[in-house]
Amino acid sequence: MSDADRLRYNQVRARLTAFGQSHVLAFFDQLDESAQQRLLTQCESIPLELLAREVNRWRDHHTLERVTHAPIEPARVVAARDVDVATYRALGERMLREGRVACFTVAGGQGTRLGWDAPKGTFAATPILRKSLFQVFAETIRSARLRWQCSIPWYVMTSPQNHEATRRFFAEHDWFALENSTVRLFEQGTLPSLTPDGKILLAQRDAIALNPDGHGGAIRALNASGALAEMERESIDTISYFQIDNPLVKAIDPLFLGLHAAHPESSGEVSSKAVAKRDQHEKVGVFCRRADRSMVMEYSDLPPNLAQATHADGTLVHSAGSIAIHLFARRFLEEIARAGHELPLHCASKRVPSIDLETGLLNESPTSSAIKLESFIFDTLPLAKRSLILETSREEEFAPIKNALGDDSPQTSAQAQSDRAARWLEHCGAAVARDSHGGYAATLELSPLTALDTEQLARHPRLPSRVDAGSRLAL
Repeated sequence: MSDADRLRYNQVRARLTAFGQSHVLAFFDQLDESAQQRLLTQCESIPLELLAREVNRWRDHHTLERVTHAPIEPARVVAARDVDVATYRALGERMLREGRVACFTVAGGQGTRLGWDAPKGTFAATPILRKSLFQVFAETIRSARLRWQCSIPWYVMTSPQNHEATRRFFAEHDWFALENSTVRLFEQGTLPSLTPDGKILLAQRDAIALNPDGHGGAIRALNASGALAEMERESIDTISYFQIDNPLVKAIDPLFLGLHAAHPESSGEVSSKAVAKRDQHEKVGVFCRRADRSMVMEYSDLPPNLAQATHADGTLVHSAGSIAIHLFARRFLEEIARAGHELPLHCASKRVPSIDLETGLLNESPTSSAIKLESFIFDTLPLAKRSLILETSREEEFAPIKNALGDDSPQTSAQAQSDRAARWLEHCGAAVARDSHGGYAATLELSPLTALDTEQLARHPRLPSRVDAGSRLAL
């Protein structure tokens, strides 16, 4: 080992030792030179101060106990029926025409839970043509560009596990007719997996067990990739954020943009959309308020007494469900990144194959759970001066694909997409056949290139006047 390498090793070891993590180098002397360098590089990237802070936080107070003793209030939610829709929509359309808006999709997940061994964005999601989630959003952006004669760049955050596969998928589909220079793919960061007492796990003798750092890592990744700087150069001031699993997302919503920019409840820093929870068991976070700041309480952190609390009419007190649709001011995210503000880490118990430090062998069926850490983008809400929460319709904007079967599955999402298309056709005067239970008796698919809303659909030159039972119609 050269003097420079020995100095580097000593510096890394001293830092690990200071945080009680020197075991990460337990097999260092058994590695070849290239493996040693890879491991040192990994060690240098670990945010040890952040890990120590979070481990101490767990030891001081369990999250659930802390929440129980810190009262929260229901969120204040704005409804479209209570605002001047025409004025705010016109403002949002002007923002689009002026080229001030970018789309940002969090797409780091795999389709494993769906039985799909590929990036989740490649999953065939639509009812008839089986378009991928990526294609649905690409068509939405293309349609918006044409409608408002503007440029809307698309930023897509992948993970180390699916980045190359995602890039290949876009290239194989010719970037879905978007110029590839207007689509920017970049990777999110990672965090080490830990033992329950806070020790870093090794995936191999020369590799730390890492997992993606959550959608809250988007701020760090946007900054590190140069995306925020690129947006500033292109005079983009507003970022439309959404996750990959919801094909009903209105990726471009002029009303939401206008409200974010000018509504009295908004500081123009971060705004969010909410839907009424199906029931107390639905696995979505809830918007609430603490110390006069908006926040999201993750469903797993919400104590049962608060999750079950109802009003006199039986509706949930904490009913405003977070559906991972946000608008961010670019400057707001820049300020967070510049200040080095780290969002709090949330932990989940998972089984993580890891190296046994005594034998050096891989334990692929660990008997104890490890801790995977991730940050959540909604933890930016309390950092804003004021945060607008816009009530929207589940039927119009929220049909996620999360589970292989049951609620939030490909089947329920496809049905929701078809039903929305049927409602839009009915709104435009078409007669859509219904079954004996009042549901729609046809399967419909509506491309964003055909219409982004009922107003645009009404102008379609080949709008059907009737859709018969059993029909399968893609427009």
